Amino acid sequence: MPNQARPGHGAADWLALAAAPTFAFMALLTAVPGGGPLDMLCSATPGASPFNAMVLMYLLMTAFHLGPWLKLIFSRRAQRRNCAYWA
Repeated sequence: MPNQARPGHGAADWLALAAAPTFAFMALLTAVPGGGPLDMLCSATPGASPFNAMVLMYLLMTAFHLGPWLKLIFSRRAQRRNCAYWA
């Protein structure tokens, strides 16, 4: 069976695009001190740096899931370049 390009984005493509912004948002929420009752349980020292291990993990997860975004951006740039070349 020949390898054909898919005409549109499927559910898996949209989920792949949703991963990086979701992890970035989670890193932001984790870094912002909430002052809630669970902060005492979750932080080792009060007033410590907001960049704890969870923030670092979410930022790394964001970086690892940037692939679909980069592929989308570079494919659109290539399409624009090809359209400008052939116009």
